[in-house]
Amino acid sequence: MPPRLIAIDMDGTLLNSDGRVSPRNHAALRVAEQEGIEVVIATGRRHCYAMRVLRDLHLNPASALVSSNGTVIRTIGSALLHRSQMSNESALKLCEHLSEFRNTLVLTFDTVGPTGEDSRGALVCEELDELHASIGQWMRSNEPYILRVNHIEDSLQGDAPIQMMLCGTIEHMARAEARLLEDPRISAVGSDTRPDTEITLHRTSYPERDLSIVDILPAGCSKASALTQLAALRGISTHDILAIGDNWNDLPMLKLAGSAVLMANAPEDLKQLARRNGWAITAPNDEDGVADAIESALQDALVPLGS
Repeated sequence: MPPRLIAIDMDGTLLNSDGRVSPRNHAALRVAEQEGIEVVIATGRRHCYAMRVLRDLHLNPASALVSSNGTVIRTIGSALLHRSQMSNESALKLCEHLSEFRNTLVLTFDTVGPTGEDSRGALVCEELDELHASIGQWMRSNEPYILRVNHIEDSLQGDAPIQMMLCGTIEHMARAEARLLEDPRISAVGSDTRPDTEITLHRTSYPERDLSIVDILPAGCSKASALTQLAALRGISTHDILAIGDNWNDLPMLKLAGSAVLMANAPEDLKQLARRNGWAITAPNDEDGVADAIESALQDALVPLGS
């Protein structure tokens, strides 16, 4: 039986190295929708930043978009389905705890309006130089939403953030993650959590760029937690989900789904884990691996795409 929901990561998965959705991948999404399957984009990007790419795909506006690694679920049409926020108290403690890494720190707030657009202040940081050095293209693309403040704590007087993010070299971010995990209220995604856990960490690594991103989320948040909530809303089992991803922040949803597919461009240690778990490994993101995975999932019901 084909899946009832296909959850697809964006960067490194649906998008090629140019940050675009190939015609073949786009066609595969449309065929899945025509078969009555909900196509859910599950990304570490904010809703607004994801929609910069997704808007031109004209996906079903009622389909869900899981953003910020699971803290927010909105429809493609921007209707809010669920949102998790960390407390301002926890965020303030984190700012103090991360004093050594504040020049790589970004706070994210959900300011999405009815059109799907954010406002300036959706992203808040103290310093720009280190962030431009590590994620310059992202910084330039998000300039209309970035608010620079002298003291990042000043941004924590109103609405609570949905996410905090650290970016830098793999070695620098390994030290940042170790520093965070010194606090007993913080746990890495997938590890055992205690009742007093306040924060969950996610890591995304790009060895070829010597870049690592540490996402700091409200306790228990992940793409898997969002898909679990979405499955309940849709009245389906998580066994009816096909998940496709390429990096460590996708691991929770890959473990959750009834079927999991990993991209060939994933980190080698993650591919080793996929093999141990018996997950399929599809073609790289520059070779339409998403289309291959969808074709394979639908092959019992459909003529393969492009035939």
